Order: sequence, then structure tokens, then C-alpha cells
Amino acid sequence: MTKPESKTALKWMDAASALTKNEEMAAMTQPDKIVWITGEEEQLEALRKQAVEEGILIKLNEYKLPGCYLHRTDPDDVARVEDRTFICCEREEDAGPTNHWMDPKEMYEKMYALADGAYKGRTMYVIPYSMSIIGSPFAKYGFELTDSIYVVLNMAIMTRIGKAVCAALGDDTGFIKGLHCQCNLDKENKYIVHFPQDNTIISMNSNYGGNVLQGKKCFALRIASNLGRQEGWMAEHMLILGIQNPRGEIKYISAAFPSACGKTNLAMLIPPEGYRKKGWKCWTVGDDIAWLRSGKDGRLWAVNPENGFFGVAPGTSMKSNPNALISTHKDTIFTNVALATTSSSIIVRSLFTGICPKSRTYIRPFITLTDTLSITLSSYPLVFITSLYFPDFGRLS
Repeated sequence: MTKPESKTALKWMDAASALTKNEEMAAMTQPDKIVWITGEEEQLEALRKQAVEEGILIKLNEYKLPGCYLHRTDPDDVARVEDRTFICCEREEDAGPTNHWMDPKEMYEKMYALADGAYKGRTMYVIPYSMSIIGSPFAKYGFELTDSIYVVLNMAIMTRIGKAVCAALGDDTGFIKGLHCQCNLDKENKYIVHFPQDNTIISMNSNYGGNVLQGKKCFALRIASNLGRQEGWMAEHMLILGIQNPRGEIKYISAAFPSACGKTNLAMLIPPEGYRKKGWKCWTVGDDIAWLRSGKDGRLWAVNPENGFFGVAPGTSMKSNPNALISTHKDTIFTNVALATTSSSIIVRSLFTGICPKSRTYIRPFITLTDTLSITLSSYPLVFITSLYFPDFGRLS
């Protein structure tokens, strides 16, 4: 096993407590190599190239879909697994009425047994990441250890990653600890586990979306709910939408919807033409998760802790959400969508009207998905995953 880079070599890595914890996990998982993710574009581009060479990603038509890639997951690993998701706290009642519970000691033993030697022959990627803007009073930091380039590239879209996180964290020990092992993708040993009293997340035997991108549901909702209870704020499954009337008055609304029920469509609302002509404006602050707290002024304030979009493709169309689809034309990671091999374009049924039914000729660049597939739009870049997508806010049209 290649030894972890030393604290001297990692001069940008000031978080000594994180180094110690990560070295403990490396000793257990036994990777051949350890790579710290710095967040620099040169490193990320090298990982994209490596992922293409190893068949993890397929690079799409650079002319039609610049910066876009396709990833395919294992056929038995194509959705979030609520029945394999656990909240492990001392008291079962603290896990809540709708969550699965197991005793923390019992679950740790089970997880560590699966993790023992799980990285042999593989690389451990150490991802320092921030939920919310780095350095802000709302930011919460975490480390995810993973053996998946796919996870690294998606976390680079959905969160803020790299050196700046470590600089902001310093020697603070209050970071979220995360371990992800693909193992052999055994669906009988698939676990998405949260230890709120230890601020720890462990994902085993999956390499799909919300199961392994730990900053999203695992951290920003489940672990953050416990942090909010302790600190006097709330982590909620809610969109945040800004609206400005013709007089220049701005209001923000937040709305709660379950998954796949239209949060992203509403968050990316475009005012009808008649309202736009009168001067109405709308903009997206967040499409999925909101951290809410009372301000010193007595008003309710909200922040979107994410850095990109992760949404479902079914039901998303130029009629229901043109903003989302236009955004997927560049810097997007698609997952489990159909590939038009003649043009290296993506096919997403009913999302675009770009195919001539008789000749099967492409009329325009378009994306099409089968009903069970998803898209992931990265945090300003985009990512489409089996019914999910991640866009990068900064690059939205």
C-alpha cells in the first residue's frame, strides 16, 4: 500500500484531525494509492481522462454536448435504496418514525467488516468538501473517502471541494466523516448508514447517485437535521425561489415537496411571457434542500447548501422545465441514459422533439431518456443519472 501523503507534503492541508482520521481509514481499507482532491481543474480533467480510458465514463460529442459525459451503473444499482438506509443512534426513537434503525455498535462492526481490505488494488480518493459557501457562517465541512472516480467528479459538481475547505476547517474536529466503498456491489450487503452522534456517514456496495454522493441527502438533510436540532436551525427538503415584481420589490419563497414531485421545475420557473413583458423576474436559489434559521432581525433566512442540481429526468421537458434541459447541453454527466452511437448524443424520450420517427434522423442536438432513467446536472456543470441530474449553477443559461 502506498502510504498516505505526509502532513509535510500536504502543506495546504491544515486539518490535522482530518489527516489522522483518514489515515485510520486507509489502514483499514488498504488502498494501493491515496489521492487528495485539491479541487484544481487540472486534477479534475486528468481524472475525467482516466475515467474515459478505463471505461467509467463515455465522452460525448464535443460539438453538440461540450464537456458532457455518460456513465452507466451496474444494473442492480440504479436507485436510492431507502430500505437499506439506516439512522444509527443510541435511542431508536431518535431515528424518527419513518427511518430504519440499528444499534450503532452493531452497525459499526458490520460496516468495518465490509470495509476491511475493500480498497486493495484500488485508489482511495480523499475529498474535502463544503456544504454552503466556504468560509461563510452557514458552511459545514466534511471529508468523503471513496474508491470511485465517478463520485469524485460528481462531488466536484455538487459541492465546493479542495484546498480552500481544508484552510477554512483548520484544526476544527467538527467535520463530517464519510467512507464509501464500492466493494463488489453486492445488493444483499448494500448499506447507506448515518451515525448522527458521531457525524459519520458510511456507504457500502453502491456507486449510484444519492447513495454515494454523501453531501446531498446523507449530509445536507439527514446529518444536518441533527446538527440543526443541536444548534437551533432546520435542514429541510425545500426549494428556494426568488421573485421580483415590476416595482423592484424582491420576495423569496421556500416550498416543501417529496422527491420527484416538481421542486426543480418550480425552482427554475420562468415567468409567462405576459408577466416578463411587465417586468416580473424569477431566479433559482436552490431546488432541493434549504437550511433555515431565524436571523437577528427576527426574519426567517434560508441558504441552499448545495453547489449544483441533482434532479430526475422523467417528467422534465421543454414544457415543464426548459431551464433544466437547456442547461444539460454542456458540462453535464449523464447516467444510465440511451446513447445515440452514430452521433455520440444522448437520447431522452419525451424531453426533446429532436428525432424524425421514420428516418431516425437527428433534427437537432437533443437529450432523451427512457422512463426509468435519470440525469444528473452538476453544480453549474450538469449530471444526468438514472432519473437524476446535476447542473452547475454557474453555467446555467
